[in-house]
Amino acid sequence: MTEKFPVIADSNTYTSPDIKGKYFLSPSLTYYFKLIKIIRRSNKFVSKGIYNGENWALSSFWILEALESVGIKHYFEGMDVLRKFDGPAVFIGNHMSTLETMILPSIINPVKRVVFIMKEELIKYPLFGPIGAARHPILVGRTNPRKDLIQAIETGSQRIKENRSIVVFPQKTRSNLLDCKSFNTLGEKIAKKNNVPIIPIAIISDAWGNSNIKIIKEFGKIDPQKEVRIAFGEPVYISGNGSEEHQQVLSFIKSKFIKWGREDSIIE
Repeated sequence: MTEKFPVIADSNTYTSPDIKGKYFLSPSLTYYFKLIKIIRRSNKFVSKGIYNGENWALSSFWILEALESVGIKHYFEGMDVLRKFDGPAVFIGNHMSTLETMILPSIINPVKRVVFIMKEELIKYPLFGPIGAARHPILVGRTNPRKDLIQAIETGSQRIKENRSIVVFPQKTRSNLLDCKSFNTLGEKIAKKNNVPIIPIAIISDAWGNSNIKIIKEFGKIDPQKEVRIAFGEPVYISGNGSEEHQQVLSFIKSKFIKWGREDSIIE
C-alpha cells in the first residue's frame, strides 16, 4: 500500500526544516540504524511485488527524513525544470557519494519515472540488491568497457521507449572532486540516439562520506556539519555530435561548485 508524502518537486526549491539533530552515540550509528530499517521495509515491498515507483520514491523520502533527523541540512534548486518538457530525459551529474542515489528518486520519480545505470554486482548485494533489481536498472559489468557502452546505450534506449528517464554519473567512481576529464559522454550518446534532452545536475553530498573499506564503501561517515546541495539545470538538446553539450553540462556543474564555495574541488 503506497503511503502519501509531500512531492518535493512541486516547488522550485526545497530547504530542510530547522531540526536539531538527535542521535545516539554518533550521527553515523543512528542514521545507519534507521537506514537499515528503511531498506528492510522496502525489501518487504519487493517480496510482495509492490515496490513500484511510488513506493520507491516514498522510501527515498524516508531516507531524506532520516538524514535530516541527525542534523544534515538539504538544499535543492531548479526542480521546476522537471515540468518544463514532455517525455523522458537523461540526467547527467557528478557522483560524490551514495546519498544522491538514495535521494534523487524522491525528487525525480514523482514527476518523471527514472532509472539508474548500475554495476551488475550491486544487485547481488544483501539488503540493497533486491531493491536495485526491482527498479529496472541499466546494468553494466565494468570489465569490458566497449561491451558496457553498447549495452548501456541499447538498454538505455529501451528504457526511454518505456518513457523512463535515466540518471547517468559519468565519473568513473564516486569522488569529492569534480574531475572534468573523468566525465565520459555516455549520457550525451543516449540522449542523442533517442532525441531526448539532457538535464545537468550539480551535487554536493559529502555529508555522507565514502568508507575506505571497499566492501562497505557505502557506509562512510555521516557528518551533520556539512550541507547537501542538489541543483538541476535547464534542458539541453543535442544538435551536433554532443561535444558542445557535454561542455555545457560541465560548465553548469562547475558554476554551482563555485557558487557553493567548492571551487577547490574542481579539476580541469
